[in-house]
Amino acid sequence: MPSHPHLSDQHFSVALEDGANIAAIRTGTGPAILLISGLGGTAGFWNPCLPTLAAHHSIVRLDQRGIAGSSRGSAACTIDQLAQDCLDVMDASDLASAVIVGHSTGGCIAQTMALNQPDRVQALVLSGSWARPNRYMDELFRLRRALLSSSPLEYATSAAFLCFESAWLNANWSAYESALAGAPVSAPAQKIIQERIDALMHFDRSNEIGHLRMPCLILGAKDDMMIPSFLQDELSHLIPDSNVHIFNHGGHFFPLTRTSAFLKVMTDWLSAQDDTFKS
Repeated sequence: MPSHPHLSDQHFSVALEDGANIAAIRTGTGPAILLISGLGGTAGFWNPCLPTLAAHHSIVRLDQRGIAGSSRGSAACTIDQLAQDCLDVMDASDLASAVIVGHSTGGCIAQTMALNQPDRVQALVLSGSWARPNRYMDELFRLRRALLSSSPLEYATSAAFLCFESAWLNANWSAYESALAGAPVSAPAQKIIQERIDALMHFDRSNEIGHLRMPCLILGAKDDMMIPSFLQDELSHLIPDSNVHIFNHGGHFFPLTRTSAFLKVMTDWLSAQDDTFKS
């Protein structure tokens, strides 16, 4: 079923050397944008954004290794490996380069792509992301990792309250029910999330990102309790000539809870960079 009734999705799979098969989707035509989701790692995270983005762009998104339609493979789950997986998806899509949009952990993956292969990244959008380990995240994710092992339903419950803006969640309890239905109750599912938490907590390219020279937009929300906006402020100080926009509301999942505002800021910024991205 298409992610939106008026869009046509092209599903494909990318077989990697370590045995992983990455499920990916391409939607729309035009200048390419690669969307990378966060800890949950699903292509479906971006579905509310597609009607707008795919109207004028070719949108590629993927389930990250071990998540949803993608198999785990044998390679270590590191941010570098997840970045290489995204580059392999770009290769399979015949994309020499693209605008890279990464949310949360996806922002770490996007930074790594931009540092490792800058010629593949036309512009960089870092949404709800961060530059390096910090005490706030260390304490919060220590708690989340403990909940994951001891009480996976409470892990999913806490994630919903931490990620969704409170007023939005109170009006959209179906999102809460979906979060509970997707709780990692099995040991293999918990292991996948544990290794992804470990990967994001070890991410640190802060000494290098000052060398980035492609256009960069940094987005955050003042009420984000998962990845607070002071971490996006730090990113903007570390990346020269970057632009930053902090929404007043939206929680950590502001691309979902404030989709129209998120898309307007991002597409307006892209249009200002180069005629290539104008809708």
